[in-house]
Amino acid sequence: MTTPGTETPALDRRSLRKLMAAGLIGSSIEWYDFFIYATAAALVFGELFFPGASPLVGTLLAFSTFWAGFIARPIGGLVFGHFGDKVGRKPALVTCLVLMGSATFLIGLLPTADSIGALAPIALVVLRFLQGIAVGGQWGGVILLLTENAGRDRKGRAGTFGQMGVPIGVILGNVVFLTVSATVSPEAFLSWGWRIPFLASAVLLPVVMFIQLRVEDTPVFRQLQESHDQAPEAHVAQAPIMEVVRKHRRPVLLGAGLLFGTNAIFYISIAGVLDYATRELGVDRDQLLTVTLAASAISVFVIYFSGVASDRIGRRPPILLGAAIIALWAFPFFWLIDTGSLPLIFLALVGGLIGSSLTYGPLAAYLAELFEPRIRYSGASLAYQLAAILVSGATPFLMTALLVATGTSASVSAYIALMGAITFLSALVLRETRTKDEIRGRSGPGTRTESRAGSAAGDRRPGT
Repeated sequence: MTTPGTETPALDRRSLRKLMAAGLIGSSIEWYDFFIYATAAALVFGELFFPGASPLVGTLLAFSTFWAGFIARPIGGLVFGHFGDKVGRKPALVTCLVLMGSATFLIGLLPTADSIGALAPIALVVLRFLQGIAVGGQWGGVILLLTENAGRDRKGRAGTFGQMGVPIGVILGNVVFLTVSATVSPEAFLSWGWRIPFLASAVLLPVVMFIQLRVEDTPVFRQLQESHDQAPEAHVAQAPIMEVVRKHRRPVLLGAGLLFGTNAIFYISIAGVLDYATRELGVDRDQLLTVTLAASAISVFVIYFSGVASDRIGRRPPILLGAAIIALWAFPFFWLIDTGSLPLIFLALVGGLIGSSLTYGPLAAYLAELFEPRIRYSGASLAYQLAAILVSGATPFLMTALLVATGTSASVSAYIALMGAITFLSALVLRETRTKDEIRGRSGPGTRTESRAGSAAGDRRPGT
């Protein structure tokens, strides 16, 4: 039995590789389920679920239903954060994966407004809300299964296998939409072809079964459970989310700020630009999806590089660099988009997604390390999902509204620059969680205890 203050062993490399593969596949499919909604909202939902509205109003209404998923994400973070800190990381994650797959599959079966009238958009919002709850709890489960099973000097790298699921999910979604679009007529795509990407979410089931049957909960959580009788002060928190809200508001708010820049530029790139460039600039839809796919592929490698670098130089430097790129690239981003040239749009997306990915890569390990293990699922999830409701879901809607109100993309560029600046300042204020000794290689895998590292989360001194 492991006692508080003793070493928390990491998985052997073979077991960790299997876990990272499962985490990457599960996260990718989960984010695929979440993001195909954005593509469908930009391309078909306005016409299918709001047929009486003009194209612009229909798009705004479709993006407002897209936002519903982000409103639900903090709820999912709260519910499953509590569940994950009290019952375990694995059961919380498995429940979220099942909920996401079910909601996405049902969207693929949903009748449109032509069939059931006003019930169609209502049902769409309900299912989107369930998607949001699922993804709100899923992120914390994936990143904690990965980082809490990795050695202290590999947490940044391990965490990227959850983070890379975001661009891979975008790639998978675009590939499926492009394949369907290329194989059916435009009329068939609008009638039933759009349903195929949603029905394909059934492939998530084998991943759920693998995690349920072959993956144990993390050694950190098992140690917390085992230490209950020996040291009550180290036991599993009875009300973890309340403890986070009462005692850890600062890292939650600043942790959310770390995501403002990356979320803004990311959702503008995958959803806002898709609508804007096809509707206002006349860019071909399928060609634009291909460009977005290629730019997302590059961001996969940048996320991995950034996470690995954070194990060597600290979590904050890649985040600060990425935030600076986001802020500085904000105006060139739309100067290139507004040309309507596909090569220049690709360049704009690549620049923005490089900044986003440099920031995003280390965040799995960084947000987890800001909170002690007994409240980690709740704290990290709340920070992550707070940014989702404040920035992510609102961004495509806000972009469209700003373009209508100002008549210029400069207003959207100003918004991106502001979000990048908030991320930069948040990273400056937060402490570094990788100590100088660890960066110099003085501590190997498993040589520093999770309980000790977690207790240091309350210390605000830089470098401790």
